[in-house]
Amino acid sequence: MVQQVTKGIKISVETQFEGMFYKNYRSQFAFGYRITIENQSNDSVQLQSRFWQIKDALNNTQTVSGEGVVGKQPFLEPGERHTYKSGCLLTGSFGAMSGHYNMLNLSTSNNFKVKIPSFKLSAPYTLN
Repeated sequence: MVQQVTKGIKISVETQFEGMFYKNYRSQFAFGYRITIENQSNDSVQLQSRFWQIKDALNNTQTVSGEGVVGKQPFLEPGERHTYKSGCLLTGSFGAMSGHYNMLNLSTSNNFKVKIPSFKLSAPYTLN
């Protein structure tokens, strides 16, 4: 598990290899990840949007951005947490993801970024 705290918001990430399949004569490697967002600050916050950079073993980079996470824009009071699961496909058996969440401090109406720590995605057989 990797973790990071930015401005009182703790991000924890756990990953899992889901399997491999073939699509259009190409290998696809499926990875799942579970993210917990914990509000350790004294203010209420809302997750507005996300930004991801996903790199595969050949250093190909895919950028993903959009509103919320898995269709939600959660509100977090101090001490609360939100956990969600998602996933991605890579063309190689390992890669990495990193990014940030755009958050809104509901007490001050200020927007701020929360860093998502870089985490590795790897099929178990690729690590020796």
